[in-house]
Amino acid sequence: MLDASLQQHVQRIIPGARLDVTPLPACPQLSLLLLNADYPQAALDVQQRQRVMNNPLYWVFCWASGQVLARFLLDHPHWVRGKRVADFGCGSGVVAIAAMLAGAREAVACDNDPAAQSAARQNARLNGVEITVSPDFDRVEGFVDVIFAADVLYDRSNLSWLPRFIERAPQVLIADSRVKDFDQPPYREILRQQSFTLPDLDESAEFRQVRIYLAE
Repeated sequence: MLDASLQQHVQRIIPGARLDVTPLPACPQLSLLLLNADYPQAALDVQQRQRVMNNPLYWVFCWASGQVLARFLLDHPHWVRGKRVADFGCGSGVVAIAAMLAGAREAVACDNDPAAQSAARQNARLNGVEITVSPDFDRVEGFVDVIFAADVLYDRSNLSWLPRFIERAPQVLIADSRVKDFDQPPYREILRQQSFTLPDLDESAEFRQVRIYLAE
């Protein structure tokens, strides 16, 4: 059951919006609480725009790269089966949830947004799995087999995490559609696939081209 406080949080920031249970086209066995597809898109007043700027609701979307990486794990469960994995900047929790559905021993979903943490927990319950949620990646203790990061490189400051991930885990998978000419050895491209964000933001073609990079 949806926690009413999460619904109220969305409606305080975007009047008239709501969270709907939405199956993912690329992963029909997986559903998420996402912003309603017919969410109000009329011009916001100054106060409403400021609320959106101060409270970015990244977790109410399933971004293209998250959907592609989730599908990749469901199709190739050997990446996670029996392993302890971490999802950096988890947002809705889609990748951590897919990892658990694919047989991971534990998936740690990390996000510094309390609302995203709550959404990830609720989305996990919605899909019949349990995940561990952490507000800080640096506070994740113990050995991690694989680190995932999807749709986090839009913030170029997050590029500094790439070498840190390699030091933390023997395998790292990055999914991204925002960085052109990605050149971050030892990361190498292993998959390229078209996708889109839910609800559909009608993004340009370049942002629908998702690449998955592996470091190991």
